[in-house]
Amino acid sequence: MGKCKSIITNIVTIKMKAIKNLLLPLLLTCIIAACNNKPKPNITHTIIDSATAAEKNPYVAEDQSPMDMSYFPVDYPLQKMNHLQSSIPPVARVIYSRPHKKGRVIFGNTAQSLCQYGKAWRLGANEATEIDLFKNVSINGKNIAKGTYVLYCIPEADKWTIVFNSNLYTWGLHMDETKDIYKIDIPVMQQVPAVEDFTMVFTPAKYGADLIMAWDNVKAVLPIEFSK
Repeated sequence: MGKCKSIITNIVTIKMKAIKNLLLPLLLTCIIAACNNKPKPNITHTIIDSATAAEKNPYVAEDQSPMDMSYFPVDYPLQKMNHLQSSIPPVARVIYSRPHKKGRVIFGNTAQSLCQYGKAWRLGANEATEIDLFKNVSINGKNIAKGTYVLYCIPEADKWTIVFNSNLYTWGLHMDETKDIYKIDIPVMQQVPAVEDFTMVFTPAKYGADLIMAWDNVKAVLPIEFSK
């Protein structure tokens, strides 16, 4: 009888193991399936603008009057990059810094005026504004030899006197009038709306090109004649 119980116990044990071996994989499969069927959380992707997220450049301070450069022909740099003008120089180039109005009185006859009538103004900010002429030109009937010049202005209510000066590589606040070479008077006109940033840019003209100089509600045009 004891032997029978032992045999029965062994048989039950074997069956239980077999049942476990069958049920355990099935149970695991059910658990995995249940986990996979859980609702997935909503995932949002945040797009970061690297320009605004970037830290301030630790090496340079922000320039309140950034330097700018204008060419004539206007698309000369693009032509140069595309090797369309590899051997032909441009007619002119101007290098200047662009100050901002920032709510100030720009032109006038008072102590608060940034550019006072009758006083030399550097046509920009920071270093003296320079113009490169790569060929001989004529402005209001005056022949101007090709070369590099400091360019500054004496503003008045009805005209600007544009001065070509040979005192290169100087700070724009200190004009050496003994080195003035050419002086040319041009009319000024009112413009609406006002321009926040001082701007110098060339535009094509039937006689050659115009150098437009504009700031606040004032614009002046320097006509540059040359052979094409």
